[in-house]
Amino acid sequence: MNHLQSDIQRCPRVSVYGTLKQGQRNHHWLEGATLIGHDRLAAITLYDLGPYPGAKLAPSNGSVVEIYAINAQQLKRLDQLEDYFHHAPNEGVYDRAVLATRHGEAWCYLFNANVEEQSKISSGDWQDAS
Repeated sequence: MNHLQSDIQRCPRVSVYGTLKQGQRNHHWLEGATLIGHDRLAAITLYDLGPYPGAKLAPSNGSVVEIYAINAQQLKRLDQLEDYFHHAPNEGVYDRAVLATRHGEAWCYLFNANVEEQSKISSGDWQDAS
């Protein structure tokens, strides 16, 4: 079993908070995925990176996410978009982690670089900040 199949068996959902959300420019990367619902995740803080947001594992008042049911092929496409490297997760633009949501656990892409110079999105909703 390859790592994608193992990862999708571990968690067949993804939570998205930026350009992958409905109505945003990268939503087509989720083609075939099923929207399960929405949530506010207090475990992550969003930062405005200009053309897209980045999330850090840090407490917040809640970051607005959409949760989708996905398969291994969809996870592979998302990993490509987010520059996630399974063999070296700290070297890509994003790492990913499984976080608890009201719809069950879901993968969430976490920004690897330093965000000290970036603005926090205090509303928790990148669409409001963009």
